[in-house]
Amino acid sequence: MPERTVVTNRRARREYFIEDTYEAGLVLTGPEIKSVRAGRANLQDSYVVIREGEAWLLNAHIAPYKQASHQDHEPKRERKLLLHRLQLDRLAGKVQAKGYTIIPLRLYLRDNLAKVEIALAKGKKLYDKRADVAKREAQREMERALRRGGQNGVR
Repeated sequence: MPERTVVTNRRARREYFIEDTYEAGLVLTGPEIKSVRAGRANLQDSYVVIREGEAWLLNAHIAPYKQASHQDHEPKRERKLLLHRLQLDRLAGKVQAKGYTIIPLRLYLRDNLAKVEIALAKGKKLYDKRADVAKREAQREMERALRRGGQNGVR
């Protein structure tokens, strides 16, 4: 079964330099996975912490599943991430030593299991963001000029 992206954290690439990405499993309850399958999740402002040798996803919002009202879950509860020990140790070392942070990039389903793509990232400064915007604008202008140039030559 192909993977299906449920939600992406679009602000992540704008706000951070992405160094390295990892795939992590996500521990969810029954109503939570049903809500994720319905696409009712949000990764904005969420991040990952490593506490006592385990990775935890914080501030990720998964809306309560309406049909399971007797088993409601807290929408922004901490959720455990499943990673290999080597990956956990590498992430913990980088976060402690160099001022990196761990952020989720996207939440997706593979073989009906919820997975999170997490990234080791470093925050961008304001001037970095401005430089990215200027680069995007210049690229758009070049593409427009090429389109206009190609259309004028056809006549």
